[in-house]
Amino acid sequence: MPVYEYKALDAQGRKTTGIVDAENAKSARARLRRQGIFPTEVREQRAGRATRGRALNREIDLKRYFQRVKLQDVATATGQLATLVGAGVPLVEALSALIDQTESPPLKLVLVEVREDVNQGSSLADAMRKHPKVFSDLYVNMVRAGETSGALEVVLQRLADYTEAQVRLRGQVVSAMVYPVLMGAVSLLIIVALFVFVIPRIRRIFDSFGAALPLITRMMLGLSDFIIHYWWLVILLVGGAIYGFVRWIRSEKGRPRWHRFKLTVPILGRVNRLVAVSRFCRTFSTLLDSGVPILTAVHIVRTVVQNDVLADAIEQAGRNIREGESIAQPLRESGEFPPLVTHMIAIGERTGELEPMLAKVADAYDQQVENILGALTSLLEPILIIVLGGVVVVVALSILLPMLNLSAIAS
Repeated sequence: MPVYEYKALDAQGRKTTGIVDAENAKSARARLRRQGIFPTEVREQRAGRATRGRALNREIDLKRYFQRVKLQDVATATGQLATLVGAGVPLVEALSALIDQTESPPLKLVLVEVREDVNQGSSLADAMRKHPKVFSDLYVNMVRAGETSGALEVVLQRLADYTEAQVRLRGQVVSAMVYPVLMGAVSLLIIVALFVFVIPRIRRIFDSFGAALPLITRMMLGLSDFIIHYWWLVILLVGGAIYGFVRWIRSEKGRPRWHRFKLTVPILGRVNRLVAVSRFCRTFSTLLDSGVPILTAVHIVRTVVQNDVLADAIEQAGRNIREGESIAQPLRESGEFPPLVTHMIAIGERTGELEPMLAKVADAYDQQVENILGALTSLLEPILIIVLGGVVVVVALSILLPMLNLSAIAS
């Protein structure tokens, strides 16, 4: 069933927009009128592609190109789909109900196409594979395993729990960085305001006396002049540096060095390693527990860690598995995985309890990440205050020293 985007007026005469699921444009208009909405424009939408035959006649909606499906929306939809499937609702009807419940317009468009493919005989996994920006390889392979084993409801619930855990972990990292970044931005604005608005006014006072100025004052005045007159050069230098850095970390030589640096940099390196290892353990555990073949699971988790150094160690583990050997040994020999991980994996392999062992390690490392990020947030606040205070002190000295010298001369 197609999805139509509409522009309309509500009962109070206010403009509103949205999307509606209907058989055709006429049905979409009728459905909107029954809801008390009076459409002025209705047009069919497709996720990621224009409707054939009308692409040239449709106005370009730039907002649509910047819409992204949030991970939280996928987690919520997955949990709802698990509930519907568990209640015995046929898959196509469950997808229809999910489309009605979903509040995210881009996700709704994707689900409509998934439903159409399933209605035409495609498996749910194959239908989802057509939308890799929304459903990852991990997601698709777990759904495929659930369909094959007849335990789709269980797999979907595990996927929902896994995705929620990833959202929480990402939220912890983001929330821990918001305050320091905000403080840093405010500090930078204050510093720029001092050099652009305050120091030039004081300079006119010093020039009127004609006395020799201390070195620190001359340095501050010179820096102020540079910022005022050559701000464009600062922007170009910063932009060029960022562009060059991005090019370097994406190159064959720069990428492995950058990934190694992210694991070894003081403090933050430990956080990066813990986050990557936690993601590895939880993803591997979820895949194996859902019936995904172990070699397929290894291939997926290799990309999930998002670090080439750790990915190489995981790839070696995959080669060991093909040869019928242990997973833990190459991870231990790489020296990149903490001893706790390799010991727990080795114990899990011997006892046949690999999945729960990995889940326990992931829980422990998630807690460590939360504790470290909390400590870093508490530490960064006084550091930023000290840095800002230091800049203010230097600026104040550059202003006060000439005044003291002038007072001494006048007396």
